[in-house]
Amino acid sequence: MLIVKIVGIAFITLFIMLLLKQSKNELNTLLTLTACTLILLIMVEPLKEIINFLREIADKANIDTVYMGIVLKILAIAYIASFSSALCKDANADSLAAQIELSGKIMILVLAIPILMAVLNSILQIM
Repeated sequence: MLIVKIVGIAFITLFIMLLLKQSKNELNTLLTLTACTLILLIMVEPLKEIINFLREIADKANIDTVYMGIVLKILAIAYIASFSSALCKDANADSLAAQIELSGKIMILVLAIPILMAVLNSILQIM
């Protein structure tokens, strides 16, 4: 199972970090970044499956692919911002983490504008 690999990587990284905590604190950030990147790379294939599934559903439901693309971009921004923010918080860079979170939220709002316009146009056509 994939989750066992991910948890294994996380626990091995945690164990090494605990061993190095007393002597090499600056290596902990590098270890965390390496482990998180490795876990993210492991998750690429399941993410591809989810994207393909959503595309199939969109095709069957006759949903415009533009809107599905926007939704997928919004999800990607949310996950990347959350991931990056957590890494910054782990490195005690809370202000940088807050800026990443704010930037992600602004980008999501910008991408959501076409969807909001489509919803508003649909409501106006009904009235």
